[in-house]
Amino acid sequence: MNRILSEVKEKLGKPYYDFEFLLECLKDILEQNGEAEIAKDIPFLNDFPFKSGEEMSSKHIQLYSLVFQLVNMVEVNGAVQNRRRVENELDYHAVNGLFASNINNLLTNKITEQDILRKLPDTVVEPVLTAHPTEAKRATVLEHHRDLYLLLVNRENKMFSDNELLNIRHNIKLALYRIWKTGEIYLEKPDVHSELRNILHYLVNVFPKVIPVLDRRLIQAWSSCGLDKKSLLENHAFPKISFGNWVGGDRDGHPLVTEQVTEETLQALRLNAFVVMNRNLTTLVKHLSFTHSVDECSQEFQERVNEMISDLGDLGLDSFNRNKEECFRQFANLIIAKMPIILERGHATELTEEAGRYVLAQDMLDDLNLLKKELISFGAQSIAYDDVNLSIRSLETFGFHLAKLDVRQNSAFHDKAIEQLLEAAQVEDHNFSEWSEEKRVAFLTQELKSSRPFTHQNAVLGPNASAVISCYRVVEAHVNKYGTDGIGSFIVSMTRSVSDLLSVYLLAREAGLVRNTEEGLVCRVPVVPLLETIEDLQHGVSIMEGFLAHEFTQRSLRYLKEKKGLARLSQQIMVGYSDSNKDGGIIASQWNLYRSQYLLAELAEKHEVDLVFFHGKGGSISRGSGPTHYFIKALPYQSIKHNIRLTEQGETIAQKYENKVNAEYNLELLVANSLSKSLHDEQTERVYHPQAEILDVLAAESKEHYEKLTHEEGFVKYFRQATPIDAIETSKIGSRPAKRTGANTLEDLRAIPWVFSWSQSRYHMTSWYGVGTAFTNLKKKSPEKYNEFKKAIISDTFIRYVLTNVDTSLAATDEGIMKSYAELVEDVSLRDKFLGMFLNEFKLTRDVLFDLLGEGIEVRRKNHHYSNHLRAPLMKHLHEKQIQLLKLWRKQKEEGDAKSADTQIELMLTINAIASAMRNTG
Repeated sequence: MNRILSEVKEKLGKPYYDFEFLLECLKDILEQNGEAEIAKDIPFLNDFPFKSGEEMSSKHIQLYSLVFQLVNMVEVNGAVQNRRRVENELDYHAVNGLFASNINNLLTNKITEQDILRKLPDTVVEPVLTAHPTEAKRATVLEHHRDLYLLLVNRENKMFSDNELLNIRHNIKLALYRIWKTGEIYLEKPDVHSELRNILHYLVNVFPKVIPVLDRRLIQAWSSCGLDKKSLLENHAFPKISFGNWVGGDRDGHPLVTEQVTEETLQALRLNAFVVMNRNLTTLVKHLSFTHSVDECSQEFQERVNEMISDLGDLGLDSFNRNKEECFRQFANLIIAKMPIILERGHATELTEEAGRYVLAQDMLDDLNLLKKELISFGAQSIAYDDVNLSIRSLETFGFHLAKLDVRQNSAFHDKAIEQLLEAAQVEDHNFSEWSEEKRVAFLTQELKSSRPFTHQNAVLGPNASAVISCYRVVEAHVNKYGTDGIGSFIVSMTRSVSDLLSVYLLAREAGLVRNTEEGLVCRVPVVPLLETIEDLQHGVSIMEGFLAHEFTQRSLRYLKEKKGLARLSQQIMVGYSDSNKDGGIIASQWNLYRSQYLLAELAEKHEVDLVFFHGKGGSISRGSGPTHYFIKALPYQSIKHNIRLTEQGETIAQKYENKVNAEYNLELLVANSLSKSLHDEQTERVYHPQAEILDVLAAESKEHYEKLTHEEGFVKYFRQATPIDAIETSKIGSRPAKRTGANTLEDLRAIPWVFSWSQSRYHMTSWYGVGTAFTNLKKKSPEKYNEFKKAIISDTFIRYVLTNVDTSLAATDEGIMKSYAELVEDVSLRDKFLGMFLNEFKLTRDVLFDLLGEGIEVRRKNHHYSNHLRAPLMKHLHEKQIQLLKLWRKQKEEGDAKSADTQIELMLTINAIASAMRNTG
C-alpha cells in the first residue's frame, strides 16, 4: 500500500499535498472536539484500520465520504491552478477548448475576423438546470462545501503573511467540522420548493457574477489573437447566454408538480430576476458619479427622463432628485424605480403591478442602451463599454424571468387527457389512444381549424385532462401578463408520432394558448418532441417531416419567428441520452443520436428551418456525460447551427458550477466550442460520417448482444439482487419517484436509478456491455474494416469521443467488487449464468479497447488513473460494508423487523459515500 501511495503522491503532485493538508486540519479539529478515536482512523494519515469493511461504523462511512469529497475538491482546484499556470507560463492559447485556442484555430483555418464577429452575437447557449434525483448531498452540505472551497483557494494567494495563513487554516478547520457535524443524507424527500431554492442559488448568486468574467475573457482572448477589441465592443458582439429550468415545470411522472407549484415557480423566477438586476443597477449608480446636468444632454435623453418621472409620479421625482447635477446617476435611479418590485432597505421583497413600472425587459434594455449612448457622447466610453455593459449583459441573459421554464409531460398522459376531454364533451368515440395514427392526425387537423374549446372553464374533467389544462392555464395567464420570455417550451416525452405533437396544440387551445392571426390559428408556446428511445430516434425524421409540414406547425413557427425577431424559422428537438442507452447500450445509443441529428438537420434545411437540438444529458457516461469541448466537436454536421441547449442534472450542477472559476470555465467551453463548431460547419460541405457503414453494424451488433442480456430470463431478478436498486428506489434523494408508473419492470424504471445502481455495484455495464462483442465480431468477419476503423480513431472526433468515454467507464469497473455483489444473488445457477456473461464481455471489451486505443488509460490520462488508485482501497471497504447492510436490510424487511429503518439510513450513507467516490450517481 505504501508503495502505491508514494507513486500516487508523485504522479498527482500538488492536489495530493492539498488533500493531505485538509486531512491534517480535519484530524486537528476532531481531536479538539473530543473525537480523537475517529481522528485516529483518518486514512492516508494513519494505516488503514480495517481488515474488512464490515467492521466499519456509521461514523467511519461518514468519514470516508468526507475524504472522497475532499479528494474531489482538491482535484478541481488543481485543475483550475494548472490552467492558470499554462496561460501564464506557456501560452494563452494553450488551454484546449477555451476562447483563445478556438479563435486562434479559426483564424489559422482562414476564417476571418469579420466572420467571427458576425457569428458571435448569433451564438446562443442555454444550460437547463434540472432536479433529477442524482444529487445525493443535501443543499446545506453543498453550501458548506462552497465555503470550504473558497478558503482552499485563498491559500493559493502568495501575498498572505504566516499569521494570515494560520487564520485561513483555522477557518478551514471550522468549515470541515461544520460538514462533519451536518447530516449528509436526506432523511425526508426534498419537496419541489427546496429543489427550486437550490437552483435559484446558482441563478442568483453564481451565474450573474460569472457572465462578466466570461465577457472579459473573450475580450482578452480577442486581443491575444491580434484582433482589435474595439470592433468587439462597438458591435456588442457577445454571445447570447440564457438559462432554462425544469424544477416546477417538469411533470413527467411527477405528481407533486401541480399547477400551483408551476405558478409559484414562475413568480419566484420573476422576483429573483429583479434581485439580480437590482444588484447590478445599485452598483452602476455608485459608478456613475460624473458631474453633468440633464440640460447638457441630448434631446432624446431629456425627453426620456421627463417621461420616466411622469410615469412614476412622486417616486420618480424622489429618484431623480437624489443625485442632483449627476444626470447619469439620476437616470439609473429612475431605471431602478421603474422595476416592478417593492424594495425594502434596498432589497427586492415582492412583485408589484403599479402603473408606470416596467412590464417587459425590452423597455429596460432600451433605457440602458440610451444611457450607454449618452455616456459615449459625454466621452466616457470606457464606462459605457464596461459598467453599463455589465447591466445590459445581465438583462440580456436573465431578463425579467431569470430562466425559461419548460413544461414537460409524457405523450401517453396527453392521450388520456384528450380522451377525458372528449368524454366531458360527450363525444361517443373518445378512445383516442386506441385510434390509428391516420385517424388521430385527421381528427387533430380538423379540430385545429377552430378556436372552439371542448369544454368551458368550470367543467369537471378527468385527472389527466385537469392536470394538463390547469397547468397550461397558469402558463396562459403568465404569458398574457408578461409575454413569452419566461416560458421555454412544451416538451413531449416519449414522442412516437406526429399526433403526439399535434395533441399538445389541441390541449393548448383548450387553455387559451392559441391565437387567431390573419393566416389562421397559431400556438403561442413552442411544442418540442423528445426523442429518447432508439426506436424514436430512428423514426425522428418521419415524425418531424409530418410535423414540420403540417399547416398548424408552419403557421405557429412563422408567428414565433416574427414575435422573437428571428432571421429564420426555428424548431427545437430534444434528444435523450438516458433512455436510448438503457434501450440498447452505449454504441447503439451514441450512433443513433449522431445519425438522427445528422438526418434531422438535413430535413430542416429542406424545410428552411433552423433546428435547435436540446441535449438531454446526465452526469454519467451512460447518460451522455463527457468533456464539453470533445462532446461538441463530436456532434454531426450542422447539429449546432449557432444554437444549443443541454440539461445540467443533479450532481453535475454542483460539480460544474459550485465555484465561480469552475463555472466560468465550463460556460466558456460551451460557448467557445459552439461558436467554433458552427463556423467550421459553415465553411465545409455536408458529409455523412465516413465510417457510417461500420458504425451501423457495430450499433446493431452491440444492441443485439445488450438486449440478449437484458431480455434473458432471470435478468431482472439478478439485477434487483446484485445491485442496491431497491435501496435507491426508497431513497430520499429527489422529489421525483424512481419509477414512472410504479410497475416493477425494467421498462418502467427510470434511466437514472438504472445507471445509479449498476455504478454502485461497480458493474458500469450500461456504458460498455456489447462493445467487446461487436468489435470482436468485426475483427473476425472484416479485419480490413476493423483496421480502417482503428486508423480513423486518430482523427475522427465522434469515434474517439465515444471510445474514450467507454474506456473511462471500464477503468471504473471492478471485477472483484462485481463478484462480491453477485454473491447477493440467492439462486446459484442464476448468479453463475449472469456473472459469467458480465465477466466475459468485460474482458472482451477491455482487450478490444486496448487494441483500438493503443495504450492504457494510465498513459493517456495519468491524473484520472492515479486518482482512481487513490480512491480504490477506501472504496473496497465501503462496498464490503454496503453488501453487509444490503443483506441485513433485506432480511429485516422480509421479517417485518422495525430496525430496518435504521439499517436503511446506514445503507444510504454508503450509497452517498460511494457516489462521492465515483464523482457521479446516475
